[in-house]
Parts: sequence; C-alpha cells; structure tokens
Amino acid sequence: DGLDRAQPTQRQFYTWEEVQRHCHRSDQWLVIDRKVYNITQWAKRHPGGIRVISHFAGEDATEAFVAFHPDPNFVRKFLKPLLIGELAPTEPSQDHGKNAALVQDFQALRDRVEKEGLLRARPLFFSLYLGHILLLEALALGLLWVWGTSWSITLLCSLMLATSQAQAGWLQHDYGHLSVCKKSSWNHVLHKFVIGHLKGASANWWNHRHFQHHAKPSVFSKDPDVNSLHVFVLGDKQPVEYGIKKLKYMPYHHQHQYFFLIGPPLLIPVYFTIQIFQTMFSHRNWVDLAWSISYYLRFCCCYYPFFGFFGSVALICFVRFLESHWFVWVTQMNHLPMDIDHERHQDWLTMQLSATCNIEQSTFNDWFSGHLNFQIEHHLFPTMPRHNYHLVAPLVRALCEKHGLSYQVKTLQKAIIDVVRSLKKSGDLWLDAYLHK
Repeated sequence: DGLDRAQPTQRQFYTWEEVQRHCHRSDQWLVIDRKVYNITQWAKRHPGGIRVISHFAGEDATEAFVAFHPDPNFVRKFLKPLLIGELAPTEPSQDHGKNAALVQDFQALRDRVEKEGLLRARPLFFSLYLGHILLLEALALGLLWVWGTSWSITLLCSLMLATSQAQAGWLQHDYGHLSVCKKSSWNHVLHKFVIGHLKGASANWWNHRHFQHHAKPSVFSKDPDVNSLHVFVLGDKQPVEYGIKKLKYMPYHHQHQYFFLIGPPLLIPVYFTIQIFQTMFSHRNWVDLAWSISYYLRFCCCYYPFFGFFGSVALICFVRFLESHWFVWVTQMNHLPMDIDHERHQDWLTMQLSATCNIEQSTFNDWFSGHLNFQIEHHLFPTMPRHNYHLVAPLVRALCEKHGLSYQVKTLQKAIIDVVRSLKKSGDLWLDAYLHK
C-alpha cells in the first residue's frame, strides 16, 4: 500500500498484462505516457471524481489525461508520489492493440490545435453570452411589471425564462469544462454562479456525472447518460440481452412512443431535480446547496408579488418542463442514434467518433444547441472554447478521412427523427429476442 505514496528507488518495469490485472475497486493502476501509477488510494481525492478516473483502471489513460486537464504539467506534480514504474521497453505504447499511427496523428493534431491558440477563449464572446441570458431574465420580469399577468403574457414570460435557462445550461457547460478562463479556479467560481444561482443546480453533481460521459461516452456502466434505469433499452446489444433474459420492466417495443411522455417532459423537472438534491445532501455539499437555494430565493422574490407562492412554484415547474424538452432533444440527437455498447477499449478518436455525430452548422443551430452541433469536436477537445469548434472541424474531418473513420453530419430535422427511429429499432430488437431467443 505504501507503493502509491513512495517513489521507487530502483526502476520497475511492467507489461500491459500486469497493468491490466489492477482494474478493481480496491486495486487500481493506470498508465500515462508509458509511466505506471498506482491510484488506488488517491482516486478518492481526484477533483474530477473517483468514478471518472477509476474507469481507466488497468488501462492507458494518456489521451484522456491530456484531453481533460488544461494544464497537464501542473497535474503531474500530484502524479509523482503515485509513480511505481514504467512499461517495459518491449511493450507497445498503446494497450489493447490500438492503432499507433492513428493515436500519433491525433496527438499531432492536438499539438497543432495548441500551437494555433484554438484552446484560448475570447472573453468578449462569453461576456456577451452571459449578457443575453441576464437580459432575457430581466425582460421576462419587465413584461409582467408593464403588462400584468394575463395568460398570454405569462406564457410569453415562461418562454423567455425557458430560453434563458436553456442558454444558461450551455454556458455552465463551458465553465464546467474549464474552457473560458485561463485560471481553473475562476472557471470553478463562475461555474457555481451560473449553474447554482442562474439555474438552481449543483456544480459538483454536474462535474462528476458529465466527466464520466466524456471519458467513456455511450459505454454501459461507465457513462451515466446511458444508464436508463430499465426505462429504455438502448443501442443494438442491450435490447437483445434484455430480451434473452426475458426482462420486461417496461413494454420496450413501445418505447419510441412513451419516450414523448416521460423523456423530454420529465428529465429536468423530476429526475434531475430529485437527483441534484439527493446528491447535495448525501455528499454534504453545502456550498452548492447555498448557491442552489439562492436561485430559488431570487425566483420567489421576483415572482411572488405577481403569482403568490403556489403560482411561483407552478411557474418554475412549467419553465423547467419547457427547458427539459429543449435539453433532451439537443443532448440526445448527438448520441442516442450512435453506437451504445459495453467497454471496447478503443483509442480516444475512434471511441468519441463512434459515440457522437454533428449537426449542420448555421447561426440558429449554433445558438440553439450551444455549439453542441459540433459534438465531435467538443468530445475530442473538451476544454476547447466553443467559438473555435468550426475552425478545428475541417482538420478533424481530414484526419477521419485519412484513417477511414466515419464523420457524421446531419440536418437538425434528421437528427431529431433519428432519436425516435433508434428507440424504435432498439425496441423491435428487444421484442424479437424476448419472443424468439
């Protein structure tokens, strides 16, 4: 156990086979730049959360390490005490037979991205973005002051608040990925302000959930976004597995229909809201709770004079209901129709491309999706400020063509239809396996 604290006096060499044996909760090694680290004890203190780092136990984590940390050299200070040796000179740099040429080409692209300053944010862009969110909040309140609380004005106010909530959701995503400010600490503070005070949610809850999604997108038991709690069956493998085991928690052959009733309408107002408060209390996350309460207090102060207490609660619920539709369609259209599978130990580029697709670029699509219409570029470079995605996209596409990887771009309409199509396809696969296998 002292291994993960003390630097070895003599150089220790390991094979991939030896490293891969240490992939259990109580025994975790990983490899970064051919160096072997024992992260068993330290994983609990990992700022990004214990789960995201544990998903790489027994594996090469070099590409993920570089992708997630804006200042890898600073983070390497924390790695030094965990070093227990390195890969034997006879061992390849990649595990699981990954394509070394592809990994090197992607590293070269990343070096070019850094050199051309594409990871540097434009403060004006994000200042104006925050400004338009605050303006929408002010206009919604102003409407009620000037024109009163008729049904039509209340509906218009709700639409404006839902728009500001959705856009604040995309902005907190930028701060959460450390892609706005040079200093991580500033990103963290502004992240808490936007997700906490402007949205009433928790930064820690979001970080721990979302980084897992980025580390292992659409990988069962590693990406929380594909943990559908037996409500849906996803992809091509899970429905067949459920069907063979005769698991029928829901009538899955109708999931493309009941999705409209329990997916977009309920995800944010019910499921996320419960999960956020559960997480804040169970993890004793009082700072996030204080930020979240500040949102609800501000909302009540603003809208109580117009609607009273229960009216204000109804307004919050309706705004969340509207925002939830927006959020679900934007986040699912990039991922749900793509590969959803068990761990396949792919390199970073291949893994992200198999799980993500892009939506056509337009001013509306950029704004509507918070630039997540460039989902591929966002997944490859999670710390890149979003206003640079369109600049790196042609370089990524060229690299994909060189290595024969599929780079999918869809229209907004097709992407939305594909979400329903993929749910129907998975439901049909389940029914066939349930009845005949």
